[in-house]
Amino acid sequence: MVFVKVQKNKAYFKRFQTKYRRRRLGKTDYYARKRMVKQAKNKYNTPRYRFVVRFTNKYVICQVVYSLKDSDRIMCCAYSSELPRYGLPVGLKNYSAAYATGLLCARRLLSKLSVTVDGAEEEEKVTLASLYPGTAEVSGEIETDTDESNKRKYFVNELHRDEDGEVRIRPFRCFLDVGIQRTTKGCRIFGALKGAVDGGLDIPHNEKLFPGYTKEDGQIAYDAEEHKDKIMGASLGEYMEELMEEDEEKYNSLFAMYIKHEINSDNLTEKIEECHAAIRANPAPKHDTNAKTRSAAGHPNRAASKEKKNALRLTYEARKARVQAKKEAVAAYLMAEE
Repeated sequence: MVFVKVQKNKAYFKRFQTKYRRRRLGKTDYYARKRMVKQAKNKYNTPRYRFVVRFTNKYVICQVVYSLKDSDRIMCCAYSSELPRYGLPVGLKNYSAAYATGLLCARRLLSKLSVTVDGAEEEEKVTLASLYPGTAEVSGEIETDTDESNKRKYFVNELHRDEDGEVRIRPFRCFLDVGIQRTTKGCRIFGALKGAVDGGLDIPHNEKLFPGYTKEDGQIAYDAEEHKDKIMGASLGEYMEELMEEDEEKYNSLFAMYIKHEINSDNLTEKIEECHAAIRANPAPKHDTNAKTRSAAGHPNRAASKEKKNALRLTYEARKARVQAKKEAVAAYLMAEE
């Protein structure tokens, strides 16, 4: 084989194109991003919404995002660090936490969006959360509904129809954005996806990457109960029970936070159910109101500083009187002690 010396000469560097910064850092797949954010050219101001799922070292992050020319805009976000407020203080990065975070993000978003139903006055707006409540109970089944007028398939359990049976208000559609993470079967990303779909969002998906899906010898099967057990922490509870019997010392080490919060294999599923119910009851963030409109009673220090700033400047005579009053109070105190 002939040796060929590779020369990176001036002509090479003149044609060298520097890649985007996030591509150089390995954070963004621009090949996939370009196809996810591109909107239809015959539709004005109709961005493609993305359901973004990311994992940190400790938490799950779910966001609904759309892109503009200058940057991305976040419509709604939810973090698994909020789950202790809903009764789930531990396991904030597992499959169950991913499902709960996706559910929280979906309910929070639909509670923010409001529409006017035909025949109603403008003041009587209805939120999408009331029109699309999602699935009341957790099930691993994939529920869909079809609009007969255009034969379009929606990934919600039931479409909202008017008295004539027509779909006037469609569900909020977005697309799953996994970033650069590998989409293996049973990945926690799909737990967040299932939670968002059960929360009322319309996200196209299928069962091929859900836990419980098998394909052997050409036979395809999907066990929805297995997926439900994964969401409700049944497999984790079985492992806790098994480990406690075999190696109690290791159990105390691995599940120290569970023991601290008095969570075990018996009440784990119950805690997760209570968390889902609490999320549906109040999905609003902790600080929901604007800082400018918050009541001063909730911020005593801020109120005191505001009063001090707006107080009228004392005159010379008033300052002298205030000093004299302090002197008299000190003198009276000393006389009482003697």
